[in-house]
Amino acid sequence: MNTERTYRNLARSENLLPYNVTVKETDLFIHTETNLKNIAKDLILSYRSQIESYIQLYPEFETTLNPWSINGPAPEIIQRMTQTCEKTNTGPMAAVAGAIAEMVGIGLLDYTKTVIVENGGDIFIKSDQPVTVGIYAGDSPVSMKIGLLINALDQPVAVCTSSGTIGHSLSLGKADAVCVVSDSCFLADAAATAIGNMVQSKKDFEKAMAFGKNIENVTGIVLIQGKNIAMWGEIELIQLSGKKC
Repeated sequence: MNTERTYRNLARSENLLPYNVTVKETDLFIHTETNLKNIAKDLILSYRSQIESYIQLYPEFETTLNPWSINGPAPEIIQRMTQTCEKTNTGPMAAVAGAIAEMVGIGLLDYTKTVIVENGGDIFIKSDQPVTVGIYAGDSPVSMKIGLLINALDQPVAVCTSSGTIGHSLSLGKADAVCVVSDSCFLADAAATAIGNMVQSKKDFEKAMAFGKNIENVTGIVLIQGKNIAMWGEIELIQLSGKKC
């Protein structure tokens, strides 16, 4: 995604304080009721340290494109990344951005009732008010013109987006955007990558969507390539003017 991060208006909610927290490659855009920047930074440092320490012990964890098997003790974030990649048939790092977004978001819920954490297009949401999540799809004509309406929920929800045409994350496909909704940011992130890997052209939509539907706990999918859109699940697609599509 571009260096100006124009997609940073992805998640919108009223009456929350927005701010950035950056630690090395991790650049989070956070909305909370009050400024929790220092707490968020400590959480990022903790979870990054756990991942970095594990990679020092097992360098292949960072580079493998296949599911990973844990041998010996591992922190929770590593365990959950590993469990997720088994469901999506991806390498565990396919879940890393979503993992950090969720773990930081959960940590912040000790200090705020409402939190939105965005990490490179992967979003963890806990809100008692509706949240609009726009879909950034690069040069697609529908990019940032449509979005998802996330209604107030008792439990957190994740909305994660992968792209084969924008950004620095590895994708083997050519979808402009694959947006996945789940109750797990780990799973939504890895599932978006896995679904996107299957798309080279519009003819791959049916196969990719069928694969995504069969991933346990995936509740919604939006797939975009150029002007072509496919959607499935318990989702409400809207124009960013606020009108339903």
